[in-house]
Amino acid sequence: MQTYYYVLASQHFLLEEEPLEEVLRERSRKYQEEEKEIDFWLVKQPAFLESSSMAEIKAKCPQPAAAIISTNPQFITWLKLRLEYILTGEFQAPTEDISDPLASLATVS
Repeated sequence: MQTYYYVLASQHFLLEEEPLEEVLRERSRKYQEEEKEIDFWLVKQPAFLESSSMAEIKAKCPQPAAAIISTNPQFITWLKLRLEYILTGEFQAPTEDISDPLASLATVS
């Protein structure tokens, strides 16, 4: 079982109001320079919010939501300091409630 850490906000806020694309591009470039494997993912409408253990968190976040999920807690802490109006937390997966930590409920249009 793996621990996943996340920042969570409304899709509108995270994807349109914050300079997230630039932040993730910089981080990806840094990882590439260090020959480090990517350990973070952007997930629109993350399915982990449907878990019964996440009901309280889901209720606090405007929908539709988006999350940056990582196995690196320091990266999430760094994002928390850089971004405003976000929720942070962690969860274990895979579990009975969360079989795929990176699953999305978003439909492709």
